[in-house]
Amino acid sequence: MNMSADVTESLFSTAAMTETFSIQRQLRAMARFEWALSCALEEQGIAEKGTATALEPLLDAAFVDVPRMMADATQAGNIAIPFVRQLTAAVKGRNAGASHTVHFGATSQDVLDTALVLQIRDALQEISAAVDVLDRALTARVREHAETVLAGRTWLQPGPPTTLGLKLAGTVAALRRHRTRIAAAAERVLVLQFGGAVGTLAALGPKGASVSAGLARILQLREPDLPWHSQRDNIAEMGQVLALLVGSLGKFAKDIALLMQGEIGEVSEPTKEGRGGSSTMPHKHNPVGSAVVLAAAARVPGLVATLLVAMPQEHERGLGLWQAEWETLPEIFRLTAAALSRSIEIADGLEVHRARMRANLDAMLGLPLSEAVSLALAPKIGRTAAHAIVRKASSEAVRTNQPLGTILRTIPEVVEHLSENEIQRLMDPAEYLGSARRFIERVLGDSDASR
Repeated sequence: MNMSADVTESLFSTAAMTETFSIQRQLRAMARFEWALSCALEEQGIAEKGTATALEPLLDAAFVDVPRMMADATQAGNIAIPFVRQLTAAVKGRNAGASHTVHFGATSQDVLDTALVLQIRDALQEISAAVDVLDRALTARVREHAETVLAGRTWLQPGPPTTLGLKLAGTVAALRRHRTRIAAAAERVLVLQFGGAVGTLAALGPKGASVSAGLARILQLREPDLPWHSQRDNIAEMGQVLALLVGSLGKFAKDIALLMQGEIGEVSEPTKEGRGGSSTMPHKHNPVGSAVVLAAAARVPGLVATLLVAMPQEHERGLGLWQAEWETLPEIFRLTAAALSRSIEIADGLEVHRARMRANLDAMLGLPLSEAVSLALAPKIGRTAAHAIVRKASSEAVRTNQPLGTILRTIPEVVEHLSENEIQRLMDPAEYLGSARRFIERVLGDSDASR
């Protein structure tokens, strides 16, 4: 038992996605392709009546001797050849005549690529469901924290205030764009692969097109304009779309991890016994969920690069580059599922420390609001002069460790043009949020982001 591999799998996949791309599910998808092909061949009179019936009990792929198939695959170059051999033998034991047309007109890549497409269809259902769950969880947090003020940060330095709701709304908006991308990519990737030896279906003669159409109908896949054995753009696109999704999840996780730093302490991942602990430091609460998401975001781009490198395949059937895809796309799906799962955990259980957010703003001495003061003074004394005065006041606030508002009240050019109430308002972070609420409302599609 490889315990290291088991732990890695539990961290960087989900049980459902691991099952979707298991060898058992792949074999069942391959068996389904061969059964559907027998149905289509039977419809066209190429296979004898009863052929599909003979294959149907074998859809669970329990007939496959997996260790023997794997051993044979090292000599054959892929698992399809020994799989078809074992399938033919299993069918022959039931109906000798039906065994004559098993895999008829198809090639190894037809069954492997179409099986992959069937697995992708299942995997996309899992991904889409998880995106919906995360969308709902984050939307709830956005509504809850539409008015929760914290420091905005640029270049990891304090900037003007923003709200936690707006920060999280950015991820919600990205998720919805990714949902559209996934749906569009699915339209292109969920298609049949069936072309025979070199993509001409010559073995089926004039009935090739009819068999192909029937096969697509039975598998509930769209029939492409022509076989795509060595045209891998749809596979590469699927990987890229998932990489974009994982990248946005990585952005979400990085923000949470940064806000969770002890010196900041504005949010925390869910608190749970044993979660995020340290083997030596009892006080630790590590962002373990964010770590998994960020690890996925670091790995997926490299895997996508493999898919892109594999695109210029040779002639009608690729040598080596096609094989490079076999583990790559499933691994991207596994990592995407893990990133979504951990993001959902974080969003569901996010702990928000409002008092710390306010304390951090106060500790900044009002300096993040210097822009607000400068903009208020500019119409009265000019932009350049206003900027210079507020910059000098900011430096004095830092030097004396006094609030910017206190320094401003000592500057004649400021008090001449700004009243005490105006200065007080300009120093209130909640008064300098601009269009934050409107942006949130636009993302959520309603007129009351706090309800």
